[in-house]
Amino acid sequence: MQCAEHPRIETNLTCGKCGKPICPKCLVQTPVGIRCKECANLKSLPTFQITTSYYLRAIGAGIGIGIICGLAWWALYLVLPFFFILRFFIAAGVGYAIGEVISISVNRKRGTGLAVIGGFSAALSFIIANVLPDPLSWTGLFSILFGLLVLAVTVVMAVLRLR
Repeated sequence: MQCAEHPRIETNLTCGKCGKPICPKCLVQTPVGIRCKECANLKSLPTFQITTSYYLRAIGAGIGIGIICGLAWWALYLVLPFFFILRFFIAAGVGYAIGEVISISVNRKRGTGLAVIGGFSAALSFIIANVLPDPLSWTGLFSILFGLLVLAVTVVMAVLRLR
């Protein structure tokens, strides 16, 4: 008997539901025995099934929270003195908040597309907080490299929350 998918491979295995001959490469182990791919009815987890409406919700929430967090971040920079370590903590908090709000807006779904939206929202927040109000403060090489490191912390926190 030859496998239905791979005719060059001999097999003695058959699907437990439809009886189609399957080889070890084709079989899917299920709680009720081995099945062919069609009978196993493989689906991704509901957490990772994201429709267009969820993406639109995530984009709207991402832009909104990105602007809000960017303005709050900028206000904190005006009030608090310039501490290097403090900027990392603020960046991590902003990234986490962005990821959490997007996650809540899409009913806790996860996926690469949502992580990309979270990363862009975090970058928007960074731009609003650091570049737009006072671009002259980013003149030195150290300031630019430090700013990129803070941006990386923000984006990574948002992406890890949605991945």
